[in-house]
Amino acid sequence: MSEVIHVSVDADGIATLLFDRKDNNMNVMDMKFMNELEAAVQQVATDAAIKGAIITSGKPVFAAGADLNEMEASLDRNQDLPLAERVKQNASLSTLLRRLETCGKPVVCAVNGTAMGGGTELALACHYRVVADSKGILLGLPEVQVGLLPGGGGTQRVPRLIGVQASAPVLLEGQALSAEKALKMGLIHKVVPTAELLAEAKRWILEEGDPVQPWDKKGFKVPGGAGAMSPAVGQMMMVSNAMIQAKTFHNLPAPLAILSCMFEGPFLPMDKALAVEAKYFTQLNLDPVSRNMIRTLFINKGKADKLMHRPEGIAKTVYKKIGVVGAGLMGAGIAYHCAKLGVEVVLIDRDQAAADKGKDYSAKRLEKDIAKGRMKQDKADAILTRINATTEYAPLSDVEIVVEAVFEDRAVKADITKKLEAVLPKHAVIASNTSALPITELAEAGQRPENFIGMHFFSPVERMPLVEIIRGKKTSAETLARALDLVQVMKKTPIVVNDGPGFFTSRFIGAYVNESLTMVTEGVNPALIENAAKMAGIPVGPLTVSDEIGLDVAYHGGQQRKKDAGADFKATPTFLLVEKLVGELGRHGRKNGKGFFDYAADGSKKLWAGLGELYPLLPQQPTVDEVKARMLYSQLADAAKAMAEGVLLDPADGDVGSILGVGFPAYLGGPFAMMDTLGIAKVVAECDRLAAAYGEQFAPPQWLRDMARNGQTFYGSTRITPPAAVKA
Repeated sequence: MSEVIHVSVDADGIATLLFDRKDNNMNVMDMKFMNELEAAVQQVATDAAIKGAIITSGKPVFAAGADLNEMEASLDRNQDLPLAERVKQNASLSTLLRRLETCGKPVVCAVNGTAMGGGTELALACHYRVVADSKGILLGLPEVQVGLLPGGGGTQRVPRLIGVQASAPVLLEGQALSAEKALKMGLIHKVVPTAELLAEAKRWILEEGDPVQPWDKKGFKVPGGAGAMSPAVGQMMMVSNAMIQAKTFHNLPAPLAILSCMFEGPFLPMDKALAVEAKYFTQLNLDPVSRNMIRTLFINKGKADKLMHRPEGIAKTVYKKIGVVGAGLMGAGIAYHCAKLGVEVVLIDRDQAAADKGKDYSAKRLEKDIAKGRMKQDKADAILTRINATTEYAPLSDVEIVVEAVFEDRAVKADITKKLEAVLPKHAVIASNTSALPITELAEAGQRPENFIGMHFFSPVERMPLVEIIRGKKTSAETLARALDLVQVMKKTPIVVNDGPGFFTSRFIGAYVNESLTMVTEGVNPALIENAAKMAGIPVGPLTVSDEIGLDVAYHGGQQRKKDAGADFKATPTFLLVEKLVGELGRHGRKNGKGFFDYAADGSKKLWAGLGELYPLLPQQPTVDEVKARMLYSQLADAAKAMAEGVLLDPADGDVGSILGVGFPAYLGGPFAMMDTLGIAKVVAECDRLAAAYGEQFAPPQWLRDMARNGQTFYGSTRITPPAAVKA
């Protein structure tokens, strides 16, 4: 009995292959799909009564692409397979789709919903592609974004349809294409109203049905030529290769593998070209980059989005109205984002002018959307109506949660907590948006610490995908559940951590910045530091990120730590550097036009020459690899400590949070994926070397040493149980 591909044949001899999984709410493409599609293709090819076939979907999303969970799991199962067998396995979808397009019968793909990845490759293997004129339908091949290439013939069929040059953004960038754009490019044949989709598919089979693809016909030539035989294509290949390496610093193998497929394949007959694609796919499949990216950016992120840490047995909270206290950049961003999603927001600040300014942030953002044609005026007006900018706390009497987003001052936050508890329902949650202040201490300002939690948003709120949720020592399970429910309403990805200095993301990026600034004080060339960060795959250099956040922010934080520690305070090189730049020289960063860089009126910047006078350069500079090691291993050591201390609940939180929150290189998969890839014993050895050379900040915790000795890992069959789970 069919569970995935349901075949029916009408009186005209047209077979419909309905892709509609009964075991999943999404049409994922796994081995069960492959087996049933193979049987259906065989039926179409051998049944003389069948004149042609239509492939369509029974779900709103045509196809969700390959099952990456299954792909990731298969890497462990297949690690001992001979290479030739692996290549054959990796080519199985490509082989099946080739059988489909050479079955001798005309096949139409009637796309009724979004078809990304394997769904688009299935469509490309059909002889005619018709798409419903339904808003939001997307087609595309995004595999490059998880370190892979389209392995079902995508790298070969796209260039043969639209030319090698036009294929570049589709394949190398993984662009998601609207039906209109795909039609204009030549990837599909027609867009019709949804009600006419199947009728158009049937019409084409009966009136025009051609069972031979263009590339299988004699005399076919790739549009625009192929490879070096076409001067334009040859030049494009050389330029693209240089641009890829300049952008990725050889850290991402997928773009180069795709470019190789685009160069080699179009010279060859299709079957040979598909073999080339399978070879490069297998190379990527065996590379740890793809595994790390799939695990973190798809599997672990997917678990986080499904609220893997949400306590069971607690009813879902439906948010129609929330409160936000603090109408500055962060609070205004939270209000804007929630209002766009249909949630009413009471936006409070100390005076009406400040509250209005916070609401005006939304108005200006919406004006830009209207000017660019992305939004109608009436919709913008409705969004603004949902934001009630006020100084009064009384309108919060019926809300389930309030996000407090004032500046980092314990006294101010404590005063707000008291004001909130005076008006909120007894069960309502107070969520403090803070990047470092201890949640357990902040909760003590109120009478209901069990209702208090941390929600660390990232700026700008409307663009940054992560929210770090921090449990205080008395935070209840109900409070955690409600906070997670709000993150889900906001369509963001949550990680959950326990309270501790800097939580996870702040201390993690702090380790990177602190080590980098320490190198400045040692006389390492600031340009070398910035460039080494880029070469490591970190999107923003440490001096740039310090200026963007504001050196004055670091200065005030350091002064607070000095005050808190009293006689026990020990000034670090970074503390002294920031104290000198801010306290003595008034260099606050980009906000006042001078920090590690000098900023011109046009936004351009250059390294401040005076830095070299304060910290003379070493006559012998370290290697790029040594600078990269200090940056990355300072973070690995800190992540291991965060896990050992019970701050992190699961390595998935650390890996997802590091990439989505603070820009850790995606190709490494996060600190824990990186440690698994390198081998825990090698990580410990390198940390010991760096600790001996540069300081105890690199010293790994005993727990990590025990892992190395016992052959344990953070993922896979030898996965260790995190200390936080043991304590719980």
